[in-house]
Amino acid sequence: MSDDECIDRVGNGLRLNGTPDGVKTPFLIGVAGGTASGKSTVCKRIMEQLGQADMDHTQRQVVTISQDSFYRELTAAEKARAERGLFNFDHPSAFNEELMLQTLQAILHGKKVEISEYDYRMNAVCPEKIITIYPADVVLFEGILVFYFPAIRDLFHMKLFVDTDSDTRLARRVPRDINERGRDLDQVLNAYMNFVKPAFEEFCSPTKKFADVVIPRGADNTVAIDLIVQHIREFLNNRTRSDHSPHLATCGTSALNLTGGRGKPSINDSEQHYRPH
Repeated sequence: MSDDECIDRVGNGLRLNGTPDGVKTPFLIGVAGGTASGKSTVCKRIMEQLGQADMDHTQRQVVTISQDSFYRELTAAEKARAERGLFNFDHPSAFNEELMLQTLQAILHGKKVEISEYDYRMNAVCPEKIITIYPADVVLFEGILVFYFPAIRDLFHMKLFVDTDSDTRLARRVPRDINERGRDLDQVLNAYMNFVKPAFEEFCSPTKKFADVVIPRGADNTVAIDLIVQHIREFLNNRTRSDHSPHLATCGTSALNLTGGRGKPSINDSEQHYRPH
């Protein structure tokens, strides 16, 4: 990739190909991983360290969006199955791929977007509960299948995969689904064995190969979080400087020294360096 192509693609958020001049493109980071792997917690820690978590949402430079907001509307028959824990929400067909793609493209063009909040107890998006995403410098998009759809995967400037062992993920999912999502124990375990685990192995786990950085143990890996936060800070600082001196713009992934090749870095806080994954 030439320097000009790199700046067009990332350019510290100055411009994306096809984006009108003067419109800033956010640095779009995909965060994938299995159910209850710690994706949302990783995003939360990043937001906290950057001082964004308690900031008014209209003023945030960094925002997080969940893929769960893009579950498609279920048919009457599917709703009945979902109420009995018999619908596979971990299958790619459960998502509205077109809406997801359109929304991310709008965000990359610097537009304000509105996203419906998802109600896990009702198994449906809530049109009356709207989350407004204002133009930001960095956007974190997290979910189990954010790297599964090629057109969506190609939009990300950086791709992170949160890699947590299956026993830990199940131990987290059981109390979460019972206490927060109104499921009973049998429903949770049956769904995990019949849908969640097979879907992870077939659809989610294979997308790890697309990640630029693999994060073992999720938010417990403090070195990984620190390095990613450092990279985002550098990006934000470069953007601020480039607002005054555009010639300072550089390719946005350089700070983490991502290979983009066969060897994907994996961050392990016991080693404090990258190793081929």
